[in-house]
Amino acid sequence: MPPTASENVTALNHLDPQNHHELGPLPACNEEDYPDGGREAWLVVLGAWCAMIPSMGLLNTVGVLQAWVSQNQLKEYPEFDIGWIFSVYAFFLYIAGPIFDAHDARFLIVPGSIGIVTAVICLSFCEEYYQFFLAFGVLAGLSASCLFTPAISAIGHWFDKNRALATGIACTAGGIGGIVFPLIILYLAPIIGYGWAIRIVAFICAVTGFLACILLRKRLPHNKKAGASIDLKALKDVNYALTTLAVWLIEFAVFIPYAYISSYAIHQGVLPQHAYRLMALLNTGAIPGRALPGYVADRFGYFNVMLITSFTCATFIFALWLTSGSSEPAITAFAVVFGFWSGAAISLTPVCIGQVCKTEDYGKRSGTAFSISSFGALVGIPIAGAIVQAQGGEYEGLIIFAGAAYMAAFGAFFVARLVAGGRDWRTVF
Repeated sequence: MPPTASENVTALNHLDPQNHHELGPLPACNEEDYPDGGREAWLVVLGAWCAMIPSMGLLNTVGVLQAWVSQNQLKEYPEFDIGWIFSVYAFFLYIAGPIFDAHDARFLIVPGSIGIVTAVICLSFCEEYYQFFLAFGVLAGLSASCLFTPAISAIGHWFDKNRALATGIACTAGGIGGIVFPLIILYLAPIIGYGWAIRIVAFICAVTGFLACILLRKRLPHNKKAGASIDLKALKDVNYALTTLAVWLIEFAVFIPYAYISSYAIHQGVLPQHAYRLMALLNTGAIPGRALPGYVADRFGYFNVMLITSFTCATFIFALWLTSGSSEPAITAFAVVFGFWSGAAISLTPVCIGQVCKTEDYGKRSGTAFSISSFGALVGIPIAGAIVQAQGGEYEGLIIFAGAAYMAAFGAFFVARLVAGGRDWRTVF
């Protein structure tokens, strides 16, 4: 069982002074048991990076896809309905954690790679709403989960002191995919057609998925007791429950700007090509925004860094996006800075969960937390779309809603940090 809140406070008195990791109940094995580097460990990071190109890369392309289908194949549908296609993808992304604990990584990686390539090829032929929903929302979402969860969880088997940095480096793949995939759609679709542009994306997914199958592997033995179920009883642990709530709120908030920044720009009169390019610029900011916070968090604390990044994201939403109006430079500036500061929502949330659970339960606990959080991702995008629809196509309410959600996430991380890490804010936690 994970430590109770009182046990965790006691354990804070036994921190390693160099690395500030608990030596008591949290780790599954001693700190020196982790390779924390070396050829094998970094090859696993490379495998995780390859697995995140198709899974997180497609997730970071939803803004372009949503804007494209809204202007073309599904132009007769309201934003609320279209939003469900992409929120379902985010919903399914986080459900495979418990399966990873009980089986070899390839048990998920192989079907996930095949499934996501099949889904993207099907996407290239879609014309009707139900086809987009099944191909991208359901099949691609389920397949992405089989890639994303092993990628995140396997890193926790190989790294301890540098876990956030290693996870952040792997998560840069989502930003790179979020640059390459929109640019393929933006520049190749007018030349070779939308269908063939999407099939090129499928080919990239096939190559990176194959490399992930070869490189990604676990270090710790299978935990057969984990099974393929989520562990709701773990929520009895106050530290874990508060962290799960904070992750739920951050996942609820982060996808709203990703999904609607291109649509917002088009609504404000920005040329469609320039609006689609915003996703590439946003993900350009997200690449250092996922690696750098990991490096800083390993030294100053995962929760401490999440507090800073979530508050900064809320500030930029209110101060820059809300006031940008039809100014293309202001919209572009927001896309870049939000991409950077929002990167921690993807790269640090898994290690925050790992901070309050045993390593051998990492897959199941992270899977449970993200399964719960997936409901936030599921409803966030459609609710934002409903706000746009209720305001007659205006986006002011959506932007305020996104900023308020980020402030709520900041508050939840503040409480989780206070309870799990103690009141001494100088403690690295």
